[in-house]
Amino acid sequence: MSTMNVSNYFLNLTRVNKGDTMSRLKKIREKLNITQEELAEKSGVSVRTIQRIEAGTEPKGYTLKSLAKALEIEENSLLLEQDETIESDLGVLKLINFSALPFTVIPPLNIIVPLIIMFVKKEFNAITKQLVTIQIVWTILAVIIFMAASFLKNWLDLNSKSILVVMIFLLLSNLFIVIRNAFEIDKKGRLYFQLKFSII
Repeated sequence: MSTMNVSNYFLNLTRVNKGDTMSRLKKIREKLNITQEELAEKSGVSVRTIQRIEAGTEPKGYTLKSLAKALEIEENSLLLEQDETIESDLGVLKLINFSALPFTVIPPLNIIVPLIIMFVKKEFNAITKQLVTIQIVWTILAVIIFMAASFLKNWLDLNSKSILVVMIFLLLSNLFIVIRNAFEIDKKGRLYFQLKFSII
């Protein structure tokens, strides 16, 4: 089977739940008719690591690149695609998403509160991880932008309103991200804004 056919096969999986993500690597490996030991030798990734990935651990960084290269496929073929959806309680997904909003002005509560809800509701899937990752990335960027704006204010001798404008812009940007994702979750059961990686 060609590399293109293998990739297309997995990109056409449109309904994925927590149990299905574990079989992504395994299905590709079996389609190519290679054993875990053969894949380990070809990729330089240990058999134990391959077993963990096939059991549900998401491959990242060097491991992801090595496996994708060994299998001659795109890295995204081993990950959950944005066009895929996860069978989950949409109400809980929206709750986790919206829970960040009230605490946007007092980071890192915009990260901690969604995480707590994730653990309480036992919702550990690609979408909930992405929701928290987005908040982590937004918080980091917000701090960097705010510090840069403060530095420029002093350097260029700008008035205090410039900092207020930056703060309002940052808050509105997170508001837009959360609301747009909520709309997409409600309509299609997936995220509109999604990163190519997950921090948690």
